[in-house]
This record gives sequence, structure tokens and C-alpha cells, in this order.
Amino acid sequence: MPTIIKHRKVRIVMLEADEAIAGHCGAGDIAIVGDAAGWWTHFVGEGGALDSYDAPFPSREAALWAAKAAAEYGLD
Repeated sequence: MPTIIKHRKVRIVMLEADEAIAGHCGAGDIAIVGDAAGWWTHFVGEGGALDSYDAPFPSREAALWAAKAAAEYGLD
């Protein structure tokens, strides 16, 4: 089950490795997903389009802080 954090009216959805972004996120959400390379921060757009940073973060906490920083500026 995903963990959902609201920051500045933006939903940050922290997913487990077996959870699909499309199944839990909508446009304007930020998804955080871990894999063998690290923790990825994905920005969900209209129709499920994803935009992501070029590299993963080394920890879940670092990815969360980046997501909160992005939420501070708002997502359009």
C-alpha cells in the first residue's frame, strides 16, 4: 500500500517496488519509487505522462526532500 504525503497541495506518493505508478497516481502527483539503482522521483502529467530527474537519489529521504522542494514551486 502506498504512503501518501500532502505537501503544498501536491500529493507525493511513495510506492513499493511492486506497485504501479498508473494504479496509484494522477496528474500533478509526484511518485517516488525505489529500484536497484536508487530512489526515483517521477512527476505525473496528463494521461499518465512521466517526467523524471536524470538520476536516482541515494536514499528514500533524499528523494522525498527533492519532491517536497519541487512541490514548493508548484507543478504545472
